[in-house]
Amino acid sequence: MALLSRHPWFAASILLVPLLTLAAPGLPRLAGVGPCWAILWLLPWALVEGSLSGVLAGAILGLLLDSLHHGGVSEMPALMLLGWWWGRIGRLGAPVERSFSLGLLALLGTLGLDLTLMLQWALRSGLGASNHLPGGAIDPAQLAQPGWHLDDLAGAGLHVLLARTLLTALLAPVLCSLQLLLWRQQAGGVGRR
Repeated sequence: MALLSRHPWFAASILLVPLLTLAAPGLPRLAGVGPCWAILWLLPWALVEGSLSGVLAGAILGLLLDSLHHGGVSEMPALMLLGWWWGRIGRLGAPVERSFSLGLLALLGTLGLDLTLMLQWALRSGLGASNHLPGGAIDPAQLAQPGWHLDDLAGAGLHVLLARTLLTALLAPVLCSLQLLLWRQQAGGVGRR
């Protein structure tokens, strides 16, 4: 694996993503929702390494994150697609270095990832009966069960979607810039090869 021998920090850094997801640090939170750590790691990696490496890293990252929950939905397809897309941007276009560009790519990536998860939940539940109590409140006992329903996703899911997308986009310029420097330095100082 030339990929791992060229980047000794690869394994350690990719394992940080599930650890940060499990630890859920309290500091970077917006309305009780944390950022999407997978997007913040995959974006700079794919920009530097290209589409094939982005797809492979997205698959590894997706498998690691999917092993943390048993909800019947997977982050792997969206992460692989994002790794491919960002890898193509990094190889074919001008080098992405501006804070606004990194924030926008992170925003679009988080939005796409969360929408695919919501779609999977909606398809899995069959868009069936409601989990609402009398008076329109969402029954928390029902939400803990597998299979959300479309009207539940519209309430709680929209809050999580907006908060996570915004927080990830705000953190991306700082965290992704630092990682871009690290990965480019590990690759020999060249941003595109």
